[in-house]
Amino acid sequence: MNNIWFECKVKYEKTLQDGTVKKVSEPYLVDALNFTEAERRIIEEITPYMTGIFEVSDIKKARYAEIFESTDESADRFFKAKLVFVTLDEKTGKEKRTTQNMLVQAADLRDAVKRLDEGMQGTMGDYTIAAVSETLLMDIFHYKLSE
Repeated sequence: MNNIWFECKVKYEKTLQDGTVKKVSEPYLVDALNFTEAERRIIEEITPYMTGIFEVSDIKKARYAEIFESTDESADRFFKAKLVFVTLDEKTGKEKRTTQNMLVQAADLRDAVKRLDEGMQGTMGDYTIAAVSETLLMDIFHYKLSE
């Protein structure tokens, strides 16, 4: 099944370590069928962790072909990797380039590239890593079947 991902930004007042209160906006990734469900799901997922008032300030589709998650405690950041796949058009003989975005959970940039290469092992097509950059994503919420 192809997952449809939505990046949802949640705005709330956060109490910092020095006691000051600051308004922050944090992005989360939600697996949902449409924008309405994405909003409902992010509210449902985030409510237990919030003490004050919060609002979903933005929702947009996020296009990730694949997500490589990790259970490693040190892998607390998410990196967006842009891969370029090169295929050969049999009719014209020309190379065709296709780009896809992947999301990798890792500790740092080197770890992200390593985890990406591990995740892509066994891939039939040739690819090159065009870019890897850290995202601001805080967490990923997968779809769960309701009982």
